[in-house]
Amino acid sequence: MNTSSTATKPGAAAQKTAQNKIEQILQIGQHKHLLPFAIETAGTWHKMAIELTQENGRHRHYHGRQPRDNIPFQRLSVALQRGNAVSFHNTMVTE
Repeated sequence: MNTSSTATKPGAAAQKTAQNKIEQILQIGQHKHLLPFAIETAGTWHKMAIELTQENGRHRHYHGRQPRDNIPFQRLSVALQRGNAVSFHNTMVTE
């Protein structure tokens, strides 16, 4: 996958990053259990990141109530938006 495909295909950057992480994990060895987690700054999630977040939401209980699958997604999305805002703000020229 080249750079031009990441610019034209939604999710391509997340897919490329996840694949690179999988290759790194395989080099570490078989005794580790690591999974890639990739989210593009535009908000596109890699398939495995979605699955891991859903699983996390199913296993967490909030204040003794039923699990809420969407809370981890909301928290990660807000963190991504904050990071994007900081990055954008840092591009501004101040004199």
